[in-house]
Order: sequence, then structure tokens, then C-alpha cells
Amino acid sequence: MLSAAVAGGVFASPPPASILAAILSLHSAGASGVLLIVKNYTGDRLNFGLAAEQARNHRVAVDMLIVAEDCAFEQPSKAGRRGLCGTVFIHKLAGALAEEGCSLDQIVSKMTEVLKGIGTLGVSLSPCSVPGCLPSFELPPGEMELGLGIHGEPGVKRSKVATADEVVKMMIDHMTNPDSQSHLPVQSGDRFVVCVNNLGALSCLEMAVITRAAIVSLESRGVIVARVMSGSFMTSLEMAGVSLTLMKVDQETLRLFDAKTSACAWPNISSVSVSGRSYITDSPAMSTRPQEDTHSEGPLSPVMCKVLEKVCSTLLEKQEELNALDRAAGDGDCGNTHAQAAKAFQEWLRHHVVPGCPGQLLSVLAGLVQEKMGGSSGALYSLFLTAAAGHVTERRSNAAAWATAMHAGAQAMRRYGGADPGDRTMLDALCPAVDELMKLTSATPGGEMTVLQNAVQKAVTGAESTRDLTARAGRASYIAAERVTMPDPGAVAVAAIFKAVLQSLEEQTSA
Repeated sequence: MLSAAVAGGVFASPPPASILAAILSLHSAGASGVLLIVKNYTGDRLNFGLAAEQARNHRVAVDMLIVAEDCAFEQPSKAGRRGLCGTVFIHKLAGALAEEGCSLDQIVSKMTEVLKGIGTLGVSLSPCSVPGCLPSFELPPGEMELGLGIHGEPGVKRSKVATADEVVKMMIDHMTNPDSQSHLPVQSGDRFVVCVNNLGALSCLEMAVITRAAIVSLESRGVIVARVMSGSFMTSLEMAGVSLTLMKVDQETLRLFDAKTSACAWPNISSVSVSGRSYITDSPAMSTRPQEDTHSEGPLSPVMCKVLEKVCSTLLEKQEELNALDRAAGDGDCGNTHAQAAKAFQEWLRHHVVPGCPGQLLSVLAGLVQEKMGGSSGALYSLFLTAAAGHVTERRSNAAAWATAMHAGAQAMRRYGGADPGDRTMLDALCPAVDELMKLTSATPGGEMTVLQNAVQKAVTGAESTRDLTARAGRASYIAAERVTMPDPGAVAVAAIFKAVLQSLEEQTSA
């Protein structure tokens, strides 16, 4: 099945450095490519996406498959459906294809098709609790929660406790309701693999009763139950609940599902030998922190140094302004996180030489914001810088190359962050500015500064426009629209950064 797994804290995504270390370890062990199988949660998308971008800069072939098979929400939000126990099926099938020598592209293509036929829904009689914390939600005696996630979050519907047959029927009805945007199409004669997954605290007897109810209910609809898994495959700590996953299969998918594996918790363990496998334990140590590298100066070093110094001083000056804007729609720390990044840059500048290669500098900055800035902003900026770094690798990268780099960074933010222009985020300032910068790819010599001035104005206008936008992403999307009347702090910060870059370049040109 999996060649590596990376763990974070309880209910938290792992840090990008750990993910990158796993990727590089597999690469050094001879892997021709690495597939990241990621459940659809913002933190996971961001941190695994950032690690993937960093790995590509190490010339590693990496792709990412997002699993989003939750059937709970009739109208999923922009964030999309969550990734649940169906991820285990993808682990098994992708692992079988890799074992057979299929290419990375072939595996991704096949799994993308399989995902269209997977659906999951959970139900529970209790919440769970992170060790040392209160329960994740309150559930009165005699009631149950339908449509839970795997991180202790409550469901979409609450009802009275019923018999196993009634509960399973309700679950399957909800999963297959054609009026729901996240439903799983099921027709008489379809073949499915079924997984009855213990969310943590059900007994073997209870699991057996629910498994029987699931088989009976599906067969009453004319569904052919090709295989059944019953056990603890993706738990939610001590939650007294169960999730039901259905995967539509053809003969080829079923063959991959049945392929033998040495994964110790897979149901066919009794028929599979787990001995005789070799494991890589002595891979050479590889640093995942680009800021530790040593660099030499180049012609652009003084220019980039002054630009960076100006950006830092600007962000520190705007710390309280950004905090005030954030208090109106978030947790009030936007200025603090940007100031942390600025201070980290200043500290780095005091002890290091600015590299001559712009791409190396961007990689350094990406590592610093990843480690020092924190929050979603740190991950997003690091994604932007990491994706951009690969496009300005020459010591004399021209304006067109910088524009292409900025465009790649913005696209990485959109791809992994899940937001778009118009969603009231930093992208509303960044994307219009980057679109304007793309004119540098065809600008006549001497016109570069005019394009940059126009890009700055686009960023400022875009940031101000967020005042009138409805938040569809980020923390502000959870606040009532009538209470969000100030510009988005992330967008204001981006506009300030663009303005600082322009001011620094203008000062150096006139000097």
C-alpha cells in the first residue's frame, strides 16, 4: 500500500518539512515518482501542496490526489466535500498499481476515475475529545449525529437513536439522494465494495450488527455487494460511531482491491506473509530547510536586498493597521503574523548574503515564512514563493521571467488554497496585479516600470474592492456579511508589499 505516511498532531495536518523529508527519502531510495494522497481539508491541501512544490524544486516528480468523497452536505461549500474513509480504498488501489509498475500519470488518471464512484457518510452516538480537552460537541442522551467528519466536528443532522436497520437505511438514503449535490449514484445491478468503519468505540458485536444491516439494505436495492470490510480503518479517537463507505467497482478495480498486501491492518492479513520485506532505514540525511544553504552574491543581490528591507519596514509599520482590520473579520492577528515574517527576514539579512540567483532567494524566504510566520498565511506565502522560485533560476532573470514566476505563485495559491478572486481574500489584490505584470512578457524595453506602477495600482484597487465583497473563503466567511465592512487585511498586506517593492525600485533608479 503506502510507501510512507506522515503524521501531524491530533486532528492537525503535518508540517511541510516532515512531508518533504518523506518525499525526498523515497526519491533517494529510487522512487521514479511520488504520489501524495491527501484528504480534502484546507490545512492538508496547503501543507502537502507546499511540500510538493518544494519537492519539484528538488527535481522530484510529484503529484497530489485530493480525496473528497463525503456525502453529508446537500450543497457543499466552496471548500468542497471532505475526505473520509474512502481514502483507504485509494491507498489500496494506488498501491497495487504502483506495485505493478504503473507510471505516476497512469495511477493518478485511474484513481481520479475511481473517486467518482466513492461515497462516505458517518453517524455517531457521541462526540470525541482531544486528550486533555472538552468533547468536540454536545449530544444529548438518546440522540445521534449524522454526517460527521473525522476530526470530531459535528454533523449536518440530528435525530433520535433508532435501530441498526433504520439507521443504515437512513444513511444510504442520504448518500444516494439525487437531490443532493454530493450524492453517490447507485442503481440496481451496480457492484460495490462496502466498508463499515468503526469511528473508535463500537464493540465487535455492534459492528457485526451494522455490517449485516448494510448488506441487507444494499441488496434490497438490487446492489451487488462484491466485497465487505468491517473494522477500524479511519477512527475519530473514542467516538461511538460508524461510517459507511461504498465504492463502485468493475472487474479491474476489484482485481486491484484483491491484490495481496503486507499492510498489517488490511483484512487479508491472514493470507499474506509480512516477512521478507526490505525497508530503507539508512537513507542519507537531506536538509529540507533552504535557508541553511550558503550562497554567493550576484549583480542583483544589492537590488533584492534593498527591496526586501523596504518590504520588511513597511509590514512592521502596518502591523497595527492590519490587526485592526483583522479584528473586524477574524482573530485580529494578521498584522502580527506579517510582522513575524518581516522580523524573520531582517534577522536573516543580518547574518546571510543575499544570493545572486533570485530563485534561491525566493526559496530562502519560502522556508522562513513556513517556519516563522505561522497560520494559513504562512503556508500560502510559502506556496507562492516556492512555486515562483523555479521560474527565476538565472542570475540575471529578466522582467518577463519575474512576471511568469509571480503568475506561477498566484496559481499555486489558488490551486492549493481553494480560493479565487472575488472570494474576499488576498487574491483579490494579488491576482489583478499579477495579471498586469504578465504584460512584461511582451513589454517594450524601458516600459517595465510603467507596468509595475499599473500593477501596484491594481493591487491597491483590488484590496479596496474587498470592502464590498462577500467572504466565501478564509476565516471571514464564518462571520455574518453585515459585520464585515472593512477591506480584507490579507489583501491590504499584499497591496502594501507591491507598493513597497515599487518604491524601493524607484528610489534605486533615481539614486
